[in-house]
Amino acid sequence: KLVHLQEWQLHRTSLQKIPQFVGRFHNLVVLDLSRNSIESVPKEIGQLTSLQELLLSYNRIKSVPKEISNCISLERLELAVNRSICDLPPQLSDLKKLSHIDLCMNQFTTIPSALLNMPNLEWLDMGGNKLQELPDAIDRMENLHTLWLQRNEINSLPETIANMKNLSTLVLSNNRLKDIPVCMKHMTNLRFVNFRDNPLELEVTLPPCENTEEEEQQEMFGIEFMHMYIQESLKKAGNLESCPSAASPIINAN
Repeated sequence: KLVHLQEWQLHRTSLQKIPQFVGRFHNLVVLDLSRNSIESVPKEIGQLTSLQELLLSYNRIKSVPKEISNCISLERLELAVNRSICDLPPQLSDLKKLSHIDLCMNQFTTIPSALLNMPNLEWLDMGGNKLQELPDAIDRMENLHTLWLQRNEINSLPETIANMKNLSTLVLSNNRLKDIPVCMKHMTNLRFVNFRDNPLELEVTLPPCENTEEEEQQEMFGIEFMHMYIQESLKKAGNLESCPSAASPIINAN
């Protein structure tokens, strides 16, 4: 019987509407209707309390219903490349298990408050939107380890970004950044960053590599670049003051 259905995948069918009877599939764990022509999500979606993955990327959805906040088991939400979504209902912050959200290629001009109130969020992609700045409260996403912000219009970073102690991947390529905050030197958990294609004011050249293998591994606008840029920035300012909002770096005594 369909009511016992646990996974429903339907791609490239030009489906324009999610049927209201979807709410009857109480055992549904994965609903993947990506790559269709869906324009709206029915409020009945909120009846799917067992749903863990809702995948609706590559559609034509314009808004997200607050009823999704009733999908209490939801862990993964993908709404990439809908091209029109510009906000999320604040009720989504009630989803305590939600850890992975993909919102790339939409019309967001700011990070929605719903996301800032999701302490368990670990992975977020907001690339290809219209973000101009990041909120000071960005560090409330304290468990975030991966943040994709490529291809936006971000012109500065808040000092509070240095408080994101679990952040290990930060992608900021193709933005409008003119500077890298000195505070970021304290982000010891960062393993990968990308500042490529930003109008950064200082010219920084990485030291030449000793061999080809090292050269291949060297990320031109990555971690090493970031630290050298900050060093140059401090030299130019003529002081070595760090940001008061960031914690002091931990020095391990051997």
